[in-house]
Amino acid sequence: MSSLSFPPQQIISQLRKGTVIPAHPLALNRARKLDERRQRALTRYYCDAGAGGIAVGVHTTQFEIHEPEVGLYQPVLELAAETLDSVTNSTGKYHIRIAGITGPTDQAVREARLAVDLKYHLGLVSLGALRNAGDEALLHHLRAVAEIIPIMGFYLQPAVGGLVLSYEFWRKAVEIENLLAVKIAPFNRYYTLDVVRAVAESGRADEIALYTGNDDNIVIDLLSEYRLGSEPDTRVVRMVGGLLGHWACWTKKAVELLEEVHEIVKAQKDISPDILTLAQQITDANSAIFDPQNSFAGCIPGIHEILRRQGLLEGRWTLNPGEQLSSGQLSEIQRIYSSYPYLNDDEFVREHIDDWLK
Repeated sequence: MSSLSFPPQQIISQLRKGTVIPAHPLALNRARKLDERRQRALTRYYCDAGAGGIAVGVHTTQFEIHEPEVGLYQPVLELAAETLDSVTNSTGKYHIRIAGITGPTDQAVREARLAVDLKYHLGLVSLGALRNAGDEALLHHLRAVAEIIPIMGFYLQPAVGGLVLSYEFWRKAVEIENLLAVKIAPFNRYYTLDVVRAVAESGRADEIALYTGNDDNIVIDLLSEYRLGSEPDTRVVRMVGGLLGHWACWTKKAVELLEEVHEIVKAQKDISPDILTLAQQITDANSAIFDPQNSFAGCIPGIHEILRRQGLLEGRWTLNPGEQLSSGQLSEIQRIYSSYPYLNDDEFVREHIDDWLK
C-alpha cells in the first residue's frame, strides 16, 4: 500500500454497500444568480430523504460552474460541505461527499485540491476536456487526480459531453489504487459491460463499488448479477447503488426503491413481474424528464421543473439562457405525473419543505 489517503472506513463501507447519491442541481434565482437558501434546501432534502451521499459540481450541477468567469465551483462546493456538516452535527449521520472534477489536468488537479480542503471524500473525474487524447494520456490524467483525492471513474454518455472509452482503457484504469468506485453512465449496454468486465477481471471487484448512472435503465442495472468467466473462476459483479440525475428529484422514492432491490438481492428472492414493470415505468418517467428525443437538450430544465413544482426551486433557470424545456416536454412531464403518481415524493416534500428553506 502507498501513503495515499483514503476516506474514513465508515464512508468506504457505505460506498461499497451501495446507496442513493443524487447529482446535485444548481439553484438559481430569476437573475440567474446562486440562490443560497434553495441550494442549501436541496441538500437538506436529499439528506432527509435518506440519500447516502451527494455529488456536487457534476453535469446536473451544470458544468459551466467550473468556468473561471462563472466563479461558482468553490461557492457551490462550500455550501454543500457546510450544509452536510450541519446535518452531521444535528443528526450524527455522515454522507459520502463527491466533487465533480473537470477540465485539463492542471485544472483537474486544482479542483481536486480544493475538494480535499473542503473535506470531500471522492472526485468524480469527467474526461470530456481530453476529447482528442489517447488512452495513455487519459490514464495519466486519472492518476494525477488520484494522487490528490480518491477517485470515482466516470463513463459519461457521449450525448452530453462524454467520450467512448474502450475495455482496454477501463482494464488499466481500475488498476489505479486510489480508484474506489465507477459511475457507469454511457446509456449503452455494450459500453456498460466493458466497465463491468474490466472490474471483474481486475480482481478488485470487492474494492471498487459500481454505481449506475444509466438513468434509462436504473432498476435493471441494480437487479442484474453479472457472472463473468468460466467455472471454477467465475466472477460475480453487481452495481450496488446509483449516482443519478434522475435521483435529484423524487429522491425519497429512489431510497425506497434501492432498499427494495437490496432486500431482493440479500434474500435471493425471485424477481417479480411487478418490479420489472416498475423498471419500465421509471424509464418512461425518465424519458419525459431527460428529453432523449432531443439529445437530452431539456435534461437539466426537466429536473428543475420537477423541483419547481415541489417548491424546492423557484424556477427552471440555468446559467445558459438558451437551455430550456424542449417543445412538448412540459406535457410529457404532466403525462408521467398523471400516469405514475406513486413515483413522486410530493407529499414528503410538502411535509418538510418549510424546515429545509429556513
